[in-house]
Amino acid sequence: MKKVLVLGGSRYFGRGAVERLRDAGLDVTVLNRGSAPAPSGVIHLIADRDDEAGLKAALGSRSFDVVLDQVCYTPLQAGIARRVIRADRYVMTSTIEVYDQIRTDAPMAESLVSRSPVDAGLPWHDENFLEAHYGEGKRQAETVFADGDASFASVRVAHVLGGDDFTGRLRHYVERLDAGDAVEIHAEPRPSTFIHAREIADFLAWATQADFTGPVNAGSHGELSALDLTAAISAEPRFEVVERDTSPFSFDRYAVMDTSRATGLGFSFSSTTDWLGEAIEDVRKA
Repeated sequence: MKKVLVLGGSRYFGRGAVERLRDAGLDVTVLNRGSAPAPSGVIHLIADRDDEAGLKAALGSRSFDVVLDQVCYTPLQAGIARRVIRADRYVMTSTIEVYDQIRTDAPMAESLVSRSPVDAGLPWHDENFLEAHYGEGKRQAETVFADGDASFASVRVAHVLGGDDFTGRLRHYVERLDAGDAVEIHAEPRPSTFIHAREIADFLAWATQADFTGPVNAGSHGELSALDLTAAISAEPRFEVVERDTSPFSFDRYAVMDTSRATGLGFSFSSTTDWLGEAIEDVRKA
């Protein structure tokens, strides 16, 4: 039986991925800070991944066939994981934000961002710095793992909607538009790539059991802009054009990922039209 370690996995689509791996018959261990109970039927270890000694103590002599790392945001965290965790394969949940410096009018392939210089001296422990440099932190973490001994893959996840979404980004649109208020957008909002929480949980479980290496983009077919989102929510949406502090998912650059590598590897994505209405209604019901 394949032994899998999931770092994080206590909420949202990470929890869904844990449940899918468990239901597939894998021997699953979840390691996190214990803020929420792990799903039933898995081993639950409690440790702070930023505490190298504590992480080493929690894992003991355990080794794994594969790791799914849901909560790696910096090269420092990646370095600790490389030094402490023994595994043959490592899958890191990355983000569409690794492309935040790319300016293009074509869907973004994985090769546009391959390696990023690693700077462990940056203030990665500062929450404000980390939030402002989210994409850079993920880029550098990818590089650290890619330089390790384990077989490595990174899943660059599109913007996630639906399910038990704690981010409040879609809720921002639904609540404002349902109240007749305006949403703040760029003068010409550009589209991006999205995926349902259910589907990215499926994808992460699939990627954990696969054997490909390198980065792979994960997103549903059918790009969406802020205008598309508002049109799906309200028949008479109201807008306010601003230069900064726009609503979530309003982009001034083309931010669509090319998902042909994932489909070529055998994963079939849904289309955003299959689930967008459901995601909106889930917000209204919550």
